[in-house]
Amino acid sequence: LAEHLPHGTVVDGELLPFKDGQIGDFNALQKRIGRKTVSQKLQQEVPISIMLYDLLEWGGKDQRQLPLHQRQKLLRKLYQKLPEELPLMLSEVLHFSSWDAIAEERERAQEMRSEGLMLKHKDSPYAVGRKKGTWWKWKSDPKTIDAVLTYAMRGHGRRTNLYTDYTFALWQGEELVTFAKAYSGLTDAEIKKVDQFVKQNTTDRFGPVRQVKPELVFEIAFEGIAASSRHKSGVAVRFPRILRWRHDKKMKEANSLEDLKKLLP
Repeated sequence: LAEHLPHGTVVDGELLPFKDGQIGDFNALQKRIGRKTVSQKLQQEVPISIMLYDLLEWGGKDQRQLPLHQRQKLLRKLYQKLPEELPLMLSEVLHFSSWDAIAEERERAQEMRSEGLMLKHKDSPYAVGRKKGTWWKWKSDPKTIDAVLTYAMRGHGRRTNLYTDYTFALWQGEELVTFAKAYSGLTDAEIKKVDQFVKQNTTDRFGPVRQVKPELVFEIAFEGIAASSRHKSGVAVRFPRILRWRHDKKMKEANSLEDLKKLLP
């Protein structure tokens, strides 16, 4: 790709697993990230493409202050000049006349293997940092599942003395099977209560990790889900976090792995 891009060109894009005309899941991409060499077999199993979103530099000149619609026009011009066999895709630009239409498109996010919609004002510049006002990421509502706390580790920084890093499990028959770890979502007061529970209900220790009596139930939210042979549960979830402490549920009322797998696309 670098050999074909004109000198002085900087694009904004995203690396995606792309096979058989379809975007793959995040778990597939993990197989290729961080490797010094990628075997031919892995390249065939998980081919990679780049989705182009924006143009930051063109002809050696900074284009970030140009209105978005002008940058998109230049990006299209660049894309059309590049050889078709290159692993490149141009992000589709959609135009809406009502919020109802946007909401309807957002509902198709999972079908499109997307996290939601990226809304941008057509005259917006390309801002650096987390500037607000002209761009807005409207994510799809997260998926949720009720799980049992099974392991805990001490946190970091100001939470070094508290157990704040948690592992959660779901039922598979009469067995609890680990499926995710989460580090955020509880208030300081709740963290102290969970910490006290961990210290009083430890059943085993594995280095810095404590196994606890399976009793507490929490609602876990996550952005994406994919089948995974690397996890005992057979499933990997993306960006798991605690949504709420389910004081109203007993451990036997937590969800099963089968319930989680029903959420697979």
